[in-house]
Amino acid sequence: MQQIIDALEARRRAARAGGGPARIATQHEKGKLTARERLEVLLDPGSFEEYGLFVTHRATDFGMAETRVPGDGVVTGWGRIGGRLVYVFSQDFTVFGGSLSETHAEKICKIMDLALQNGAPIIGLNDSGGARIQEGVASLGGYAEVFWRNVQASGAVPQISVIMGPCAGGAVYSPAMTDFTYMVEGTSYMFVTGPDVVRTVTNEIVTHEELGGASTHTRISSVADASFANDIEALLETRRLLDYLPSRAGEKAPRRETTDPATRQEPALDTLVPASPSTPYDMSELIVRLADEEEFLELGKAHAGNILTGFIRLEGETIGVVANQPLVLAGCLDINASRKAARFIRFCDSFEIPILTLVDVPGFLPGVAQEHGGIIKHGAKLLFAYAEASVPKVTLITRKAYGGAYDVMASKHIRADVNYAWPSAEIAVMGAKGAAEILYRSEKGDAEALAQRTAEYEARFANPFIAAERGFIDDVIMPHNTRRRLIGAFSTLRGKIVAGPRKKHGNIPL
Repeated sequence: MQQIIDALEARRRAARAGGGPARIATQHEKGKLTARERLEVLLDPGSFEEYGLFVTHRATDFGMAETRVPGDGVVTGWGRIGGRLVYVFSQDFTVFGGSLSETHAEKICKIMDLALQNGAPIIGLNDSGGARIQEGVASLGGYAEVFWRNVQASGAVPQISVIMGPCAGGAVYSPAMTDFTYMVEGTSYMFVTGPDVVRTVTNEIVTHEELGGASTHTRISSVADASFANDIEALLETRRLLDYLPSRAGEKAPRRETTDPATRQEPALDTLVPASPSTPYDMSELIVRLADEEEFLELGKAHAGNILTGFIRLEGETIGVVANQPLVLAGCLDINASRKAARFIRFCDSFEIPILTLVDVPGFLPGVAQEHGGIIKHGAKLLFAYAEASVPKVTLITRKAYGGAYDVMASKHIRADVNYAWPSAEIAVMGAKGAAEILYRSEKGDAEALAQRTAEYEARFANPFIAAERGFIDDVIMPHNTRRRLIGAFSTLRGKIVAGPRKKHGNIPL
């Protein structure tokens, strides 16, 4: 029996060695961890249980029958993060360049099926050269099987992708369908067609980094939600993100004990909004001051900076935050901001995460580029997402809420549950100067008269009380009491139940 046990251990050691010492050394030289080292960082110590350690490919063409490596380029199984069950796969670039074969895909599909069956998040660590060419359509079929499961898992369990090396061709569509995507700076990239193909087809000369590096996808394309300096930082931030999320639909995110009192006041908020309506301020300062322990996990920070999205906790409970940022484009809504916020809102609604909306929006960004780019349809995505969301929704207007953007940003009219405003709030069709110029066209040549009309309009409409009189604002609150009032509002909404019309699903304006 001892000989059998020793033989088993020898097979295990060989399988865990991946592509061998030389290829592991090459991986390290690139500043990358191996597939197994990454799982050691990501998961709680000693919690990983592996499936498919001895699986090998079944290909025989192109000499593949003589080259079989146990595991077939991907490490799969389950483990725990913060004591909570997660299913994971980690592609091993030291084995066939992490390329996806039929059996490689089957291993990934197995843990995705188990995650859905058992109601646990799926985390994929991507480091792959793409489809295994030697297997042809079999590898393509493997990708499609993974894609199908991504769609089945969407809205059922959280899905997180961490791009830790190449991710090209068909491989990119699986991360694109997951809920959150992180990248590693300098060592990860994503693109449908690589630089060589781009050069051949379009005559454009571009590097891997320029075409699909972390900077490109966090700042320009918005494919990735954040990027980090190295593998370890990316994996630790993945652990942090998961801590804000529930394990499955229908469950609440884990509540964390806090010593931060719900009654904490913030006198600095009384002077956060500048006296001049055209002077910007940093909305993230408000978010941080409201949050338990002043902790804000921001997502999509490098893209569409005119809107902020991310998670905080209030009284230990996860809250999704959407906020206009006056420091960028005066907080206007544009195409990118609308898409960014809409997707985040739909995630929160899928997983029962309440939504806090902080409003300082002068309207939608004007311009030919915006109109031709489809701001109407993209803005409608944000409107659709808010109106569709049935989770608790609390809105606070800090300063401007003008025009259609007022309606879109979780107004009472699209069924926000509690709507507050600060005394500095201005709720109107447009700014006072523009309104006066339209209402009093005959006096446009008289600067003094127009200034007086503008002042009259400001006195009449540049405040939250007209809306409050109509019940569109539930209360005008003191800024320093905001944390207490928000916590109180969300606490009353914990039992919220909404029954909508019977239908399969809506048709969001994609």
